[in-house]
Amino acid sequence: MYEFVRDLKDIYTHSRQKPYVQKKTMLSKSLCENISYFKTAFSDSADLTVREISLSGISGAVISIDNMTDKQVLAEGILMPLFSYHFGKSSAEVCYNDIKYRVLFTADMVEMTTYEEVEKYIMSGFAVIAIDGCNKMLGAGIQGYASRGVSEPQSDVVQRGSKEGFVESLRVNMSMMRRIIKNPSLHFETMVIGEVSRTEVCICYLKGTASENIVDELKRRLSKADVKTVLTSGYLVPFLEEEKDFSFFSGIGISERPDTVCGKITEGRIAVLVDGVPSALIVPYLFAEYFQTLDDYSNRAYFATFTRILKFCAFFISMLLPGVYVALGTFNPEMFPTLMLNKIAVSIGSTPLSLMSETILIQFVYEMMREAGLRMPQPLGYAVSIVGGLVVGDTAIHAGLIGSPTLMVVAITSISSYVIPNLYAPSAILRIIFTLAGGFLGIFGVALVLCAVLVNICGKNSFGVPYTTPITPFSAVAVRDVLIRAGWKILSKKTAKVQNLPGADVS
Repeated sequence: MYEFVRDLKDIYTHSRQKPYVQKKTMLSKSLCENISYFKTAFSDSADLTVREISLSGISGAVISIDNMTDKQVLAEGILMPLFSYHFGKSSAEVCYNDIKYRVLFTADMVEMTTYEEVEKYIMSGFAVIAIDGCNKMLGAGIQGYASRGVSEPQSDVVQRGSKEGFVESLRVNMSMMRRIIKNPSLHFETMVIGEVSRTEVCICYLKGTASENIVDELKRRLSKADVKTVLTSGYLVPFLEEEKDFSFFSGIGISERPDTVCGKITEGRIAVLVDGVPSALIVPYLFAEYFQTLDDYSNRAYFATFTRILKFCAFFISMLLPGVYVALGTFNPEMFPTLMLNKIAVSIGSTPLSLMSETILIQFVYEMMREAGLRMPQPLGYAVSIVGGLVVGDTAIHAGLIGSPTLMVVAITSISSYVIPNLYAPSAILRIIFTLAGGFLGIFGVALVLCAVLVNICGKNSFGVPYTTPITPFSAVAVRDVLIRAGWKILSKKTAKVQNLPGADVS
């Protein structure tokens, strides 16, 4: 028991490891030594390809990873020109310069001087040319690995707008953003995170619009990420959040749409792209932005305002409705209308569980059915939904295990939670907390927890920016796009710098 407590304490109190810093080992002039190093580093892996060549008497080699390069381009664009060109009796340095300036004509060409650079580029689809007697290598980008094509995002669908979504290829995602924002101020910076995976991460922002302080702080937090492997952007979110942040809500946004990300960038936000992840992180991210979608700006202002108000109402319903229902049904049933009170009283009297236990039980059953439908294959997922919604629900009501009013309340709550899918996780936990507060303390418990949630949201920051901006601190200019969405004639007006983002020009 003592060892368990000690280990648990070490996990949560032990100082962080030093962030991963890539070593730099200079290349050797000996071709045999360089090839031997890579074969040892890759443990003679089956996909490491070393094609030894002779350049008019000078030994050389073309190093690549099988199925990461286009074999036809490798043969016709790299090997054929090398074999066809007459180098003469020249030194290794002259031979290297001839290849760089006269032989190869690939657009993507990189010069490497360290073993780590060579490893990085050959695992990114480059063919690396090594020459005996030269301590530099030349890499040609001839990527040919299979990748998913650009398609419509699955969870961020809009009715009127682009149907393009991010894909797993980092370079393709960068090109989609560049195609939308044709401005030289759009800046991309890459860095490598993860000692094992060595995942490439790209920071995207608009120079002159984004705050330099926030950009520097983002780089600092990313450089301190001590994860060994980055398989998805969620690995980086805890390192980007504020220290000692105990909120259910996140100050890091996520989007699968390049047009949405570009819109945020023009407002002074910063996007983080992770290689292999078809989505982007957005910082700083404000609470009001959860209720904004691209369709809001495609529709007329009055309808966009109506849907915006609908989303706010759905959010509060998804959190508060079960708790208020349990509180009133347990402590203040006289507040129900007479006809509704009779139905609820009959339902409570015919079920064996208390109203609070019954509500929490239905919520847990619903969450289990949701997880089952989400993780199962799609045809089975539909079957689970049908069985759960029709058979289990109807049978449980007729068997007297649960009441129909309670089931209706949980159903309305669940539907409301999907109106804002990015807030589903916090609303799912908070509605259970509100249900418990309403069951034990009544309506005063619900009000107390609601005040705690509001205080938590108001006290939260995202990269130094108040999370509830532009409500608190209030900005009369920026509030035109919170609860009410003004028309484009008003939104497009140039204004002075507002207080929603330091250094950001939101117009």
